[in-house]
Amino acid sequence: MRVAVRYYTKTGNTKRLAQAVASAVNAQAQPISVPVDEPVDILFLGNSYYAFSIDPEVRDFIRSLDKEKVGRIVNFGSAAMLNSTWKKVKAEADKVGIPMDTREFHCKGEFKGLHKGRPNEADMDAAAAFAKSLLNG
Repeated sequence: MRVAVRYYTKTGNTKRLAQAVASAVNAQAQPISVPVDEPVDILFLGNSYYAFSIDPEVRDFIRSLDKEKVGRIVNFGSAAMLNSTWKKVKAEADKVGIPMDTREFHCKGEFKGLHKGRPNEADMDAAAAFAKSLLNG
């Protein structure tokens, strides 16, 4: 199965999760500034909430994707206060005709002292296990 891992981060939390996911699926974690040029079955997309939505850069990245090259998007990320960005990412993916997997990984992320130390090693292990489970089943 062909996979790619892309992420957007302001604090480094999502980058750390992306590296755990990428390691688990034998891929390279790359920022969303790196286009998805090769066909992939799964695009693991890491992101978070910024001002109660996904960042405009994430929105623009999704809109730039070629539906002929991306089989489906799997969402992952962390946030200090809000939970999943899945609905926001799906709304953008729908606009370009790329399916979203209903499964995602989300954990708490540290922000201004809240949830200090998160994502932690247990979160990284859980993200890796999640990614592996998608490839194995």
